[in-house]
Amino acid sequence: MTAPVPAYHWGSLAVQERVGVREAAAHVGRSVAPRIKEVAADFLAQQPHLVVGAADAHGRLWISLLTGAPGFVRATAPDRIAVAGGVPDGDPLAGALATGSTRVGTISLDPRTRRRMRLNGTLEATPGGFAIRAEQVFANCPKYLQKRQPVQLVAEGAGVVRRGYALTPDQERAVRAADTFFVTTTAEADGVDASHRGGLPGFVEVLSPTELAWPDYPGNAMFLTLGNLLTDARAGLLFPDWESGALLQLSGRAETEFEPGGSRRVRFRVEAVVESVHPGRLRWSTPEYSPANPALPWPWPAPPHRGSTTR
Repeated sequence: MTAPVPAYHWGSLAVQERVGVREAAAHVGRSVAPRIKEVAADFLAQQPHLVVGAADAHGRLWISLLTGAPGFVRATAPDRIAVAGGVPDGDPLAGALATGSTRVGTISLDPRTRRRMRLNGTLEATPGGFAIRAEQVFANCPKYLQKRQPVQLVAEGAGVVRRGYALTPDQERAVRAADTFFVTTTAEADGVDASHRGGLPGFVEVLSPTELAWPDYPGNAMFLTLGNLLTDARAGLLFPDWESGALLQLSGRAETEFEPGGSRRVRFRVEAVVESVHPGRLRWSTPEYSPANPALPWPWPAPPHRGSTTR
């Protein structure tokens, strides 16, 4: 039997065992460490975005997108990063990121190069921002990442546009047109994780204004997200509108459906919705889709120019 790897708790191990990838997961898991290598530090310093997931004061999980000039995120020690600034007032994580000892999951993703890096740890508020003590640092492969180029930095028109407990028709259309979203999950004592999901537009299904579903495509065999959901159903989703800079944040609960033939699907129940436009947001080009994206099992036309989800 493959020996346990410190990167995994019992939930991830159980999913790995069910899918039959324990040995592959053990190999990948050995790359997870609480240290930020020099190449990772260089990568962080070049990025204009940082995705952060955490729980709010009520225990709901949310995930948000921070934007800044390259260098606003930097490694200050082998196990510590500093982040200048934070999320604006009104963001569901504004309070959580301004207090100490908050467990967070982060992902830094570069659409220009299809590279990504994940860092999970404990956040401490600092003057003008926050710091994170790293507990897990690792890179992921470029699978399902769409390639984009930055177009324009936009400062005007910021603020929360809409709050609710179900998706509006415009928000449903934005979700159906999405080729990328981020998900945050937790396993309590084992911390919080943030992860990326990508595919062709239409890979996220809107089953109703309060329920979504998406396929769990083959990945790195770690099953951190599905493992967390096995222990704790709470989850947060972030759908960025890359072309306008608008954000759609959802908080709710999710469960994994293991289907015949080995495929998997995740169902997400919406409990709270925040649609916003952050100040200093970055607009990106239309995508060059990843060659790894699976074809959809139903016809899907070329997506129209979405513009802002807030119109």
